[in-house]
Amino acid sequence: MAVDDTLQYRVVHGYRRAFRMTGDGPALLLIHGISDSSATWAPIIPLLAQHHLVIAPDLLGHGESDKPRGDYAVGAYACGMRDLLSVLDIDRVTVVGHSLGGGIAMQFAYQFPERCERLVLVGSAGVGREVHPLLRLISAPGAEPGLALATAAPVRGAVRAIAPLLRAGLGLGKDFDYILDRYQCLTNPTARKAFLRTLRAGVDLHGQVITMLDRCYLTAGMPTLILWGAQDHVIPVQHAYTAHRAMPGSELEIFETAGHFPHQDEPERFAKTVASFITATAPQEFDSAKWRAYLRAGRPTSPELSSGS
Repeated sequence: MAVDDTLQYRVVHGYRRAFRMTGDGPALLLIHGISDSSATWAPIIPLLAQHHLVIAPDLLGHGESDKPRGDYAVGAYACGMRDLLSVLDIDRVTVVGHSLGGGIAMQFAYQFPERCERLVLVGSAGVGREVHPLLRLISAPGAEPGLALATAAPVRGAVRAIAPLLRAGLGLGKDFDYILDRYQCLTNPTARKAFLRTLRAGVDLHGQVITMLDRCYLTAGMPTLILWGAQDHVIPVQHAYTAHRAMPGSELEIFETAGHFPHQDEPERFAKTVASFITATAPQEFDSAKWRAYLRAGRPTSPELSSGS
């Protein structure tokens, strides 16, 4: 089957949203990370589109979507995903979120559980405070002039020249080249401002400021898969085990040789793992009575789910 994953566009709330949509079958929403775009999923879209309708948006402020002066908190992003899906006449999806996109995916499942069939978290934000020191530094007040200088043409040329030294000094491992490429995308002042607003909504000098751990018990009954690269130097792999313990019934898969982008490091394995998980699990059927019971108890009310077995 030929896969057409070229960008499409819809205007929602007056802003242009770019997205890729291809394939046929149960709907699968792919949400990228900060300063990235739907292009990050290019290696796996053709593989997943063989049996699924794949929707991969450029988040507002990213890629080819508009970059307004607006709300870039994870809750706003989750609402944006709901609204785009509504415009596309898609009611329910399995949500796959990477990095920032993982935080958005968890927020989507929390805000709109009736629309979320399954949850797949990939090197996800929102699990613990730890994050690469460079992101903490950039989040600092007054970082705008420094970031503008760092993305100016002469400095970009110097960065490329000393890339071998930076590779060792920044401690990003195998993710260095891709992250360096993302840095090159911040030359546009509007994109740079959107990046900073997005970053500061979730990170400060002390690390990540948003956690979903206090609400993870609400995923009881929702099929959840956690994927992480063991060589992730952006968000440490220890967060994968923390999330697994906090999410009743979740499945965990560690990619031993992958970094922060396992969908790029091992696309065939990644796509096969996600497809097998979807095939092996029934989509969640939202039960509002159970949801209320979980909220009142502050935990899953089923002893089996409460034990994490």
